[in-house]
Amino acid sequence: MKFFHNIFRAWRHETYLVFTDIGVLLFFFFLPLAYPIVYTLIYNPEIVTEIPTVVVDRSRTAESRQLARALDATQSIHITGYAADMPEARRALAQKEAYGIIEIPADYARNIGTGRPTTMSFYCDMSLLIRYRQYLLALTDVRMDQTMTITAQRVSQGGLPTTTVSGLPVDQHAFFMGDPTQGFASFIIPGIVVLILQQSLLLGICMASGTAADRRRRNNGRDPLACHTPAVATVLGKALCHTMIFLPLAYYILTFIPHMFRLPQQAHVAQYMPMMLLMILATSFLGQTLRIFVRERETSLLVLVFTSVVFLFLSGLTWPRYAFSPFWKAVSDFIPATWGLEGFIHMNGNGATLADTASSCIPLALLALLYFLTALALRKALAPRGLRSTTNRCPADTRAD
Repeated sequence: MKFFHNIFRAWRHETYLVFTDIGVLLFFFFLPLAYPIVYTLIYNPEIVTEIPTVVVDRSRTAESRQLARALDATQSIHITGYAADMPEARRALAQKEAYGIIEIPADYARNIGTGRPTTMSFYCDMSLLIRYRQYLLALTDVRMDQTMTITAQRVSQGGLPTTTVSGLPVDQHAFFMGDPTQGFASFIIPGIVVLILQQSLLLGICMASGTAADRRRRNNGRDPLACHTPAVATVLGKALCHTMIFLPLAYYILTFIPHMFRLPQQAHVAQYMPMMLLMILATSFLGQTLRIFVRERETSLLVLVFTSVVFLFLSGLTWPRYAFSPFWKAVSDFIPATWGLEGFIHMNGNGATLADTASSCIPLALLALLYFLTALALRKALAPRGLRSTTNRCPADTRAD
């Protein structure tokens, strides 16, 4: 009973410190509540449409004009005008009046009429890959449609009915699992929100640790607001406080945000919440481990700037983890959000169950155990250096009395 009482005291003390520190409150509540909405609003158009494009038509025939009209009719491409030559088209590209150039060769119609292959050149501003992706999809669709039309004309000229041309020799049908609209928000938001959970928890822990370090410097190495409980009870009590706060936030971020913006959502709350519990515990113990490096309150802001982009790339959201070098893949294995993101995307995009994502849940459990042991070891090692309080009573205990 004394052990559980010490955990309760550590939990109550950590909760008291969290709700009396405006900076920690901002990281623990404002960041996870507001950031998912802001990010989703930014990416909510989902796809890029009507991209301004210039055509350099060297053929100037009915066939080339038909090709330009077909390109303009797509959702992604908007033909803003014709350029007399490539230098004029390049000037339009440099002045951001267009983001792509389509050059139709002079022998376009002649090659089609004689049955020879023809080549259409495409130049694209690669400053945004999402624009190139939309260009590529639109050009592929138009090319296939033009191939069907030209083939039907050749068959008709050969004396056969055009009904014999029913399609390409090998047709294709694309099914975009988990992202039927091929939208950018539907692709990136499920991973971003998991990273937001981890980052906000780590930043709040680091800020609280920096505040405690400031108090120790002002009081000759002793923290008047410290709570003297055994190391195991302290680590578990802090983790219990963090779980109490972030488990409802995880439900809000992973359930209400997709529903609010009508993003694809195939995961069931009973499947992903146990995995989020493991990730929150692993992140809490990781934060209590990293607290040794925090000596000032402002250090948490540096942690935000330095680790956010690093964790984003190491998560596998922007580049597949199997393509990492062995070193960086090993580094990403020790980040809780890597496994939480991977498991949640499998659930949300493919409808996987908790059992199907055991390859993500087991590493999360191992990380929670590993960081619990490191946090416990550091708590015991640093206690003689001034982390003990001058009293056995916690500030929250005094306030309760």
